[in-house]
Amino acid sequence: MDTAFAETLTSWRRHLHAHPGLTLHEEGTAAFVVAKLREIGVTEITEGFGGHGVVATLRRGGGNRSVGLRGDMDALPIQEVNADLPHRSTVPGVMHACGHDGHTTALLGAAKLLLEDGGWTGTVHLVFQPAEEGGGGARSMIAEGLFQRFPMDRIFGWHNWPGLPAGTVAVHDKAVMAAGARFEITFDGHAAHAALPHLSRDPMVAAGHCIVALQSIVGRNLDPLAGGVVSVTMVHGGEAQNQIPAQVVLKGTARWLADSAGEAIKEGLHRVAEGIAATCAVRATVGWRQGVEVTANSPAERDLAATAAAAVAPLRRDLPAAMTGEDFSWFLKEVPGAFVWIGNGPAEGGRELHNPHYDFNDAVLPVASGFLAEVAKRALGG
Repeated sequence: MDTAFAETLTSWRRHLHAHPGLTLHEEGTAAFVVAKLREIGVTEITEGFGGHGVVATLRRGGGNRSVGLRGDMDALPIQEVNADLPHRSTVPGVMHACGHDGHTTALLGAAKLLLEDGGWTGTVHLVFQPAEEGGGGARSMIAEGLFQRFPMDRIFGWHNWPGLPAGTVAVHDKAVMAAGARFEITFDGHAAHAALPHLSRDPMVAAGHCIVALQSIVGRNLDPLAGGVVSVTMVHGGEAQNQIPAQVVLKGTARWLADSAGEAIKEGLHRVAEGIAATCAVRATVGWRQGVEVTANSPAERDLAATAAAAVAPLRRDLPAAMTGEDFSWFLKEVPGAFVWIGNGPAEGGRELHNPHYDFNDAVLPVASGFLAEVAKRALGG
């Protein structure tokens, strides 16, 4: 990639960072993507797919093979605190704290590289996915017929990875990221004056016991060698400091690498919440919504991705899976594929994912675009 276009990609990425589109509200990002695709010469573009998704198609020659490349577009409901960053978010309470601005830009860069490279034949579908951050964007695109309207023999994606040296590509043997679900536990009791607790049925006490007891699921119900996480991340309850409330709601997330662990966590949530509710004379209601499956690479695509990565950047094959989740897992349920990490550089000082200080490392863009273009060419070539 020439220096001038690398600088162009940096300017595009910083524009997207400054103008983030929250999950399910990516209209501006999608319009920007379409404009830049047309600017570099892409003519076959489908807009509004699976929400605000965009699918662009490149075709060359008579090859009958096809491949998909995916980049996610949405931002997070996080207030950016990078006051000295010239391209900081201009949207209050919304920022690209996970690097999807970089993922989107790298896919645009791959399109440019593929258009300029005459050494491939076949079809490349560029999938700009909306609503990755819990909005069901992958499943929405699948439901609208992504793989029927845009047939793909295989699909590839990537995520930037703070803590991994910038530009290094990590390819996992199988599991890359965990399956995940969001849960909600509601305790309904009876409100009363805080000085007269005997007249109440206190959901706050139940919620407190539940927060601690939920950790016994991972600590005592899962095989120690099976990955699992249960985290309570939100507590809602109470209206006045001198009132015992009628209701308290706990919200959180669960992650796992083995199906058996996911089943044990789901059963454990019900058992713990309902048992504590009975003890405290309140009522518990448990809600559970699975968001992603385990992101696991297919063997042939894993090896193809590793070969492509080694051609453009340093390669790592020794990293363990992470308990983070990825919407890309739903695509892998439909067609073979692989998902890789590309190092974003040091994670210290708040540069880890989902941190209000995070910013994507623009030096990674040429590597990411180069990897996507290389893996597409190799997939089409056999």
